[in-house]
Formats: sequence, C-alpha cells, structure tokens
Amino acid sequence: MSKVCTIAWVHGRVQGVGFRYSTQHEASRLGLTGYARNMDDGSVEVLACGEAPQVEKLIAWLKAGGPRSARVDKVLTEPHQPGREYQNFGIRY
Repeated sequence: MSKVCTIAWVHGRVQGVGFRYSTQHEASRLGLTGYARNMDDGSVEVLACGEAPQVEKLIAWLKAGGPRSARVDKVLTEPHQPGREYQNFGIRY
C-alpha cells in the first residue's frame, strides 16, 4: 500500500460545532496523520496522510457531513506533499 496525503477545505457551518475534534477522532480511528484547523473564511482545512483507502474514507466522511451538528456545503480536495511527516492527527489553532 502506498501512503498519500490529501488536503481538503470544508465549507459550510463547520466552525463552532466540534468539527475539528470529530475529524480528529475519525482520522485517528482510520490510522491517519495530519491536522484540522479553522480558516479565516469560516472553512476548515484538513490534511490527511496515510494509506490511500483510509484517506478516501475520511474524505467521504467529510463529504457526508462530518459530525451531526455541522452542515457541509462543499469539500474541495487536492493531492498534497507536506514539507514534514506528521506523527499523529492534531488540531491546529
């Protein structure tokens, strides 16, 4: 299996609803590394690295709406080559 990294921007009602914490929990459950952080435009940026099928599962979870308290309008993704390797899935501020 090959390791991949995907960066995603999640738009909608995704700040102030526990989105980053739920994403961290889901990503950790899938064995992924990376981070979730709030952006100034109200979106959440998610970097997910790991086995391709697991990264795809997280992206599908994001597109399906994430936690129940959130409302996801759109998810934009692109492949990413991070400048460093992440040891876990964290929350950035």
